[in-house]
Amino acid sequence: MSQPHTRTFRARKSTGRSFGPQRSSGSRPQRSKGNRKAYIHPSKFINRTPKTAETVEYVPTHAFIDFALANDVQRNLASIGFTAPSAIQDQAIPHVLEGKDVIGLANTGTGKTAAFLLPILTHLVKNPERNSVLIMAPTRELAQQINDEARRFSEGMRIYTTVVVGGTNIERQIRELKRGPHIIIGTPGRLNDLLNRRALNLDDINHFVLDEADRMLDMGFINDIRKIASLLPHDRQTLCFSATITPTIQGLIHDFMQNPETVSVRTGETSDHVVQDIIEAGDKLHKQEILRDMLGKDEFEKVLVFGETKFGVQRLADHLTKDGIPSEAIHGNKSQSQRQRALHAFKSNKVRVLVATDVAARGLDIPNVSHVINFDTPATYEDYVHRIGRTGRGGASGIALTFVDKQSR
Repeated sequence: MSQPHTRTFRARKSTGRSFGPQRSSGSRPQRSKGNRKAYIHPSKFINRTPKTAETVEYVPTHAFIDFALANDVQRNLASIGFTAPSAIQDQAIPHVLEGKDVIGLANTGTGKTAAFLLPILTHLVKNPERNSVLIMAPTRELAQQINDEARRFSEGMRIYTTVVVGGTNIERQIRELKRGPHIIIGTPGRLNDLLNRRALNLDDINHFVLDEADRMLDMGFINDIRKIASLLPHDRQTLCFSATITPTIQGLIHDFMQNPETVSVRTGETSDHVVQDIIEAGDKLHKQEILRDMLGKDEFEKVLVFGETKFGVQRLADHLTKDGIPSEAIHGNKSQSQRQRALHAFKSNKVRVLVATDVAARGLDIPNVSHVINFDTPATYEDYVHRIGRTGRGGASGIALTFVDKQSR
């Protein structure tokens, strides 16, 4: 694989148009408007000789047929073609089936959704109480992904789910809740809105799942989570899945969980084997021209572009499309259905460029991303690692390119 170099990309003659990020409200709820992002030295964005990704195949100690899952669940797994569990599934499912509280430490894309859904569906077969499962996720997209998996695993079982997230009609969600779904999947903000309207009752919750807990805390949802948890019955099962354990998460565990079992299959950050380089640009127009030229090259097969603001991300996608590079955008100003359509178009290769803010992209598992381009530098180095982790997944190769100011070196 040829390695990118800043001199490789020759800009076309300026069109005089500017479609980069403009001033807008911040896309990250936990940062106040006046906060400035941290300076990250450009050298931190360079790794031209990454380590070879070593993929050690996990050998499970169980097959799915060995688990005490409900017959209907086993039937659906067989129909889907699932036979051997992933590491997090292999190690967590027995504990969840036993009704224990579980802390699951696993990277995105390791099958953790099935690790909690399959045992929960089994419990629901035995005790099909309505409004008994609450699953909390950081983003609309992840909530929808969990819902899709729940429906796939519960095919023909008469178990009903509902998704309650922002960006969609709250009155419709209230009507769905009144029908009494078995499983409620939602984002913290919308769940609190429904509680404030007294449209959501948590008295019957038996299973409480925090998915991507570290991302929810990073996005500023700690108070929402604490409020919701305080309204749950004390006698419940709590499952917390996260990529990392921070002091704040440890505090949550102490407050919310009872003698939890810890299952850790966390691996090193994928950035270790992603080719990383910088692209110097003299000004905003220069940056825009370079981006257009790059995206016109064949090797940029499936590209995720990160921008800083909602307005800038949308404007960038619109102008790329006008320039003959079909692109979609996901950000907080889009409705849930718009975000789902944009994500589907990217996943199904109808467009090969997706422009996103950090918040909108959190929790997404998009296969086969060839390049991540940081059109705007991230607010923190942790955000950078998260961004470029969208490529080079599952041992595949990937390239991450970050625009920097010529004066910053």
